[in-house]
Amino acid sequence: MAAALGIPKEYGYVVLVLLSYIFLNLWMSFQVGKARKKYKVFYPTLYAIESENKDAKRFNCVQRGHQNSLEMMPVFFATLLVGGLQLPVIAAGLGGFYTVARFFYFKGYSSGLPENRLRIGGLNFLALFGLIILTADYPRCQHAVSIVFLKLCC
Repeated sequence: MAAALGIPKEYGYVVLVLLSYIFLNLWMSFQVGKARKKYKVFYPTLYAIESENKDAKRFNCVQRGHQNSLEMMPVFFATLLVGGLQLPVIAAGLGGFYTVARFFYFKGYSSGLPENRLRIGGLNFLALFGLIILTADYPRCQHAVSIVFLKLCC
């Protein structure tokens, strides 16, 4: 028995938030590139070594801010996209809040004082927790997701 998957008309907001985070991530990667030139940390070195580079901590803070955002991206994308199938406006609102908080997280981290990442940026965890709760109500859309999976795989 086949069933149709209905994408809410407001799901476009979810996609816009996803795109905004992609652009934020691109911007962060450019900041890492600038820091590589400024602090003379060349590829393929991922992190600078303090005994070899007097600016290692400054560079490593910029790199770590971006790296942490990359580490969190799969959870953010999954919860945003799945939660958005049920309540797209709420998911988009939480996702937008997460994206803004992630900007401040990166700016705070790249200041060279890692504790600065949590001043405003720490609020990203509240938004992510909200998305996780939204997605945890998965049984309501479980059937729809299984249909999409079957269509993609078969």
